Amino acid sequence: MFQIKFKTLNLCNFETLQLKKRMKKHFPTIAKTALVLVYLVIVAGALVRMTGSGMGCPDWPKCFGYYIPPTDLQELTWTPNRAFEKGQVIIKDETLLVAKDNFTTQTAFDASHWEKYTKHDYALFNPIHTWIEYINRLFGALAGIACFFMAVASFRFWKQNKKITLLSWLVVFMMGFQAWLGAKVVYSVLNPIKITVHMVMALVIVAVILYIIQLARPKLAVVKYNSNFRNVLLFALILTLIQVAIGTQVRQFVDEQVKNGLTASILWLQNPSITFYVHRSFSILILFVNLYLYVRNTKLGLGFSKQKWVLSIIAIEIATGIAMAYFDFPIGSQAIHLVLASILFGIQFYMILEARKTSPANS
Repeated sequence: MFQIKFKTLNLCNFETLQLKKRMKKHFPTIAKTALVLVYLVIVAGALVRMTGSGMGCPDWPKCFGYYIPPTDLQELTWTPNRAFEKGQVIIKDETLLVAKDNFTTQTAFDASHWEKYTKHDYALFNPIHTWIEYINRLFGALAGIACFFMAVASFRFWKQNKKITLLSWLVVFMMGFQAWLGAKVVYSVLNPIKITVHMVMALVIVAVILYIIQLARPKLAVVKYNSNFRNVLLFALILTLIQVAIGTQVRQFVDEQVKNGLTASILWLQNPSITFYVHRSFSILILFVNLYLYVRNTKLGLGFSKQKWVLSIIAIEIATGIAMAYFDFPIGSQAIHLVLASILFGIQFYMILEARKTSPANS
């Protein structure tokens, strides 16, 4: 009897050990999956900005009080003999009303069952905008689950490298903070500063996940040490981050033009703010800094092959920027511009991780 229990215990221990080994082996794949999903959230967010769907769901985390949002205005309209659940929303007299309890409507409207939504006074419904924003939130939820799974799997590295585990759980908390920021953006009816912080936070999450991947699989491309290149590379990354922040402000200016009744896209940048000119001029600085890095990398044979990707992305960024400013905002140009900026940041940050692995001694 004792031998049977002992064998069973050994079998359980063996299976647990094998599971831990598999988790460790597949951890980089799990982390990369989380990274891809975070980028998909950025893509979905770019689509939200491009279509002006940021207020497609005026509440959070539900959408008009539903887990699955409505598709027709009739679902948000008071009608007699209809059952409502607590928290569900209707639009009445251009105001959002929230059900205070579960009830069925009578032949006349009874205000005692309703309370005014107090987070803001935005009360419009556009089914396309609603579902675009809802899909954005779904991607956010999937990315959050993936990051949580990555954090659980990271416990396998606790004895070997505690930094991987700690950073993985930091990502989980940052995803929670990002969700909270998303709610604040909605409640503020797309406040420009909150939108900028929301975007920058997404890039910080990307950077931390890239660092985790590098720690889990420390073998990077073989590159040579050059202190000047490393310093300018860091400067280029900071410039990109600043440019993204300025770009969100330019985009907000465009949104304001639409709100003010300028529906024709050719008029959006007819009288641009000073931020637009700063954003445009900043792109020239970014181009020349990265051209310098490309030339120095090529001349000295440093081995940073991704610098070619950086220049290609910057070229497309400038092209889409010109298209938006002078060719009436071609469809998709805004989304491409934003997504490529986030990819550019990720590549530059990964190059910095590559540079960190070098030193004068091993070059």
